[in-house]
Amino acid sequence: MFVFHPLDYVIIVAFVLSLWASSRVRSTFNKWSEVPIYSGMTGAQAARRMLDSNGLYDVPVEAVPGTLTDHYDPIARVVRLSEPVYYQSSISAVSVACHEVGHAIQHKVHYPMLVARHHIFPVVNFASGVAPILILGGFIFQQIPWLLGIGILFFSVAVAFQLITLPVEFNASSRARDLMLSEGFISNEEERGVAKVLRAAALTYVAAALISVLELLKYIMIFSGRNNND
Repeated sequence: MFVFHPLDYVIIVAFVLSLWASSRVRSTFNKWSEVPIYSGMTGAQAARRMLDSNGLYDVPVEAVPGTLTDHYDPIARVVRLSEPVYYQSSISAVSVACHEVGHAIQHKVHYPMLVARHHIFPVVNFASGVAPILILGGFIFQQIPWLLGIGILFFSVAVAFQLITLPVEFNASSRARDLMLSEGFISNEEERGVAKVLRAAALTYVAAALISVLELLKYIMIFSGRNNND
């Protein structure tokens, strides 16, 4: 059975931070969605121009349903933008669109952390599925200590994936901001709004990684405590 650990208080705080970060992303996106961009470009147009200026003529830009469902698909090599981002001409739309193009550029130049994330992804899919089962089994069947240990090992792979994701996301945002300015997509005055949109989005990744790291630490402390008591 699960035991409430003192570290759970910190995890709860981190979870609340995660909820706040998600809310912050939506509110910031909505706020700057109402601010037209001086260039008049839509998110789709900005993405297309940035892709072309970096020699990525063969990477298409597609609209997908939903809000904040934007992503770059490295397997299909396509930038997918949510409908508000694809069609709108706003600070938020162009910021998000160019961020996703930042991932496409990372793919082209073989950005090391993105390459590492791609390589670890198949393992993460498997590890994320079996880790909760093994950890739960480790708490229920305490007479089989290796269950919890193996569960922790698989969970650590998922945590590593989230930690690798952080520099990937920050780097994509940095590339987007630099290119948006250098290519005249935004003015110097508009950079403040772009920075706020991209920072708010990054907060969600930071919060998720923090929760995972704290959970991993908790399981390690419980596992070590059991071994010390044996």
